Amino acid sequence: MNRSFTKKIAILQLALAVFMATGCTPTQPFFLNESPDLQYYLNTATQIEYPDVDVESLPETTEAYEPLTIGNHEYQFWDLSVEECVSIALQNAKFFVTTSGNAETRQNVAAQFTSASVEQVGSIYDIAINQSTTQSVPLTVDGNGNRVLPRGVLRANQIGGVEDALSEFDAQASTFLNYTNTDRPANAPNSAVTRSINEADNVTQQAALSKRIATGGVVTLREQIIYGRNNSPTTDVGGLRVNASDYTAVIEAQVQHPLMRNRGTLVNRIPVVLASLNEDLAITDFEIQVRNLVRDVENKYWDLYVAYRNVSTTIIGRNSAIATANFARLNLDNGTGTTQEVAQADGQYYTFRGQLERALAGSNLGGDTRGVYGHERDLREMMGLSATDGRLIRPIEEPTLARLQFDWDEIVSQMLYLSPELRRIKTTVKQRELELISAKNQILPDVNLSLLYRWVGVGDTLGPPGGSDVPAPGIGSSALGELTGGDYQEGEIRLEITPNAIGSRRERARIRGSQLRLRQIEGFLQETERLLVSQLSDAYNKVEIHYQSVQTNAQAWQASEVEVEARLAEFKGGRSPVNVVLQSQQRRADAQINYYRALSEYNKSLNYVDYLKGTMLANSNITLREGTWNKKAYWDALERARERSAGKKKQYGVTRPGVVRRGPVADANSAANYISDTSLSAGQMMPPSDIALPTPAMDPMGSGIQTFRGPVDIPADMPLSEMGDSTMELQSPAPQMRDIESVPPTAPMQSPAIPSLDSLPDSMDDFGNTGEVMPIIYENEPTVSGAPAPVRRRAIQAN
Repeated sequence: MNRSFTKKIAILQLALAVFMATGCTPTQPFFLNESPDLQYYLNTATQIEYPDVDVESLPETTEAYEPLTIGNHEYQFWDLSVEECVSIALQNAKFFVTTSGNAETRQNVAAQFTSASVEQVGSIYDIAINQSTTQSVPLTVDGNGNRVLPRGVLRANQIGGVEDALSEFDAQASTFLNYTNTDRPANAPNSAVTRSINEADNVTQQAALSKRIATGGVVTLREQIIYGRNNSPTTDVGGLRVNASDYTAVIEAQVQHPLMRNRGTLVNRIPVVLASLNEDLAITDFEIQVRNLVRDVENKYWDLYVAYRNVSTTIIGRNSAIATANFARLNLDNGTGTTQEVAQADGQYYTFRGQLERALAGSNLGGDTRGVYGHERDLREMMGLSATDGRLIRPIEEPTLARLQFDWDEIVSQMLYLSPELRRIKTTVKQRELELISAKNQILPDVNLSLLYRWVGVGDTLGPPGGSDVPAPGIGSSALGELTGGDYQEGEIRLEITPNAIGSRRERARIRGSQLRLRQIEGFLQETERLLVSQLSDAYNKVEIHYQSVQTNAQAWQASEVEVEARLAEFKGGRSPVNVVLQSQQRRADAQINYYRALSEYNKSLNYVDYLKGTMLANSNITLREGTWNKKAYWDALERARERSAGKKKQYGVTRPGVVRRGPVADANSAANYISDTSLSAGQMMPPSDIALPTPAMDPMGSGIQTFRGPVDIPADMPLSEMGDSTMELQSPAPQMRDIESVPPTAPMQSPAIPSLDSLPDSMDDFGNTGEVMPIIYENEPTVSGAPAPVRRRAIQAN
């Protein structure tokens, strides 16, 4: 014994020595057919990799032309109206290149779009995605095939689409097949009734069909076939079993129904109604995105219009500066001028030249940061077009000069009814009301009643339904035959009562939270209405002030034209210094562009009023409706309508939940019928008629400002659409000459050639100063290479 133990110790020591000698020495494994090629070797765990995605780019992306710049003017004019721009934008819109909200001004929407994720940008797919949204938890059944119902309070953000909510009421089929084998010793001796070793085979098959009903219950039909065989002694050897094996066939019908919590159609249909309201929210968001896109396209259109007018106005100022510089140089040569006057005129020329360059291409150095090319590019972004395609969009629609006066009470009523932002909040209010109903239902105890009825058949064989004439459990008896015979029936009634935890602390807190969320959204609705009225008030004021600005700037423009002509005449006669002439020319250019900016802002203000009061799409003849369905869908809808029409209307029936919608949105003319302003809510101010205030005096601040009730004579400009059909024609108009003092010249003279933008010299010395120079007034149109053609102006009739 000791020798054997000593031998084992020696072997263990030898094994430990071998392990310690080799176990800590690292070695590389050996591979069969190993190759020195290490192309699969990775020495980093994290790196920037390119995804394996093959999505074809749009032609507008890959086939874009070289951008239009100050040195690239290869384009043809593309005359478009506002309606055409909006139509193109809506046709090309897959994603809405705009921003949410109802702000009056927008930031760089392209930068915001490219910086956002796909879920943060509105698209034409949003409504369909909302309808097809599903919950991650599938329908579940228990071991008996009964539907397991969801528990707990319902929230709108936890619900999928309508189809997903309705699927909770779909029938769920389930089946299983189970086999078990037993082979174990028993704590009993072999006898006539027992065996020392238990051996058994059992097979269970079940199929069930379970459906949730609208009142909250679950109806289940179930069938089972059970086969059992064991080695227990049978009666022929003195045992207790007739057969060594047997079959049991079962058919069950079970109804489970809540009696308190989750009972009734009110609480069980809430998920479907919440999903439907979520779909309404998606439709409202879609409407908001379309409305914002239409407004942004119109605003970009008028911005581009002003950019064109800015170019033409700057060209007029530049040409006047050239003519003035030529006069100053001629006076210097004749000995009546000074070098200072020439330098001032040269500086004015370069000032206008820089303004023209910025008006064309934009710059961050001041003035218009976008220019014609930049504003046209912004409009293309909204319209879903390529950045450049060889065409330059030119507005052919003139902004309106008509004075529009809105009825304040009418537009407030229209806004309170038609505003999609308010409609969205009201839909959320209805959701919160349903959530409160669901929360209150959860404070009830969980009382469930289960009724089960069972048909049973037992036999030696499974057998056909007709079975044999041998009664069970005789040898040769049929389980299916016994089942269809209906001789063996069983029933079960079960009542389960599970109250909430003592005190129902969690349920009461949930109800309080739902009540607070409802009060919160109601208060939010009231504040949103108040602030929207404030925004509408501001927009109403902007319409008035911008119309006034149009008239005021028109008067300033007329005055500046008269001043320029008078100053030029005095300068020609030597009675006025050149700086006075240059300043008047700058004031005239400023007055002209201020007029066009005011005119553009006036049209934007009109659009913004329509935007806020919810009539922009209707006034633009834009309607939103779903696409066509297949014929089967219309056939099913007709069948459903005929079915409902054939039913008998319940005299005192109710719908649970109650009505959550009032039908389709009416037009603006019917808005006042839906808005009631006779009741006062908590915190609401009394109407002005109920507050005793002294009658305010007219113009209490003493400003002395009187509005223009009639239109002011505005310089009649030729529309952009009448400026020609080709680029060359627009760039090379016939020059016209007229003497400043309206005195015909003693001899006809050739007008000096006005250089183009690209050919302008770096110094005014290169213009030349020989001969008498006649001033070029504002009707003259110089040739500007590649620049959008200026506006031909008609003579102004001074008041």
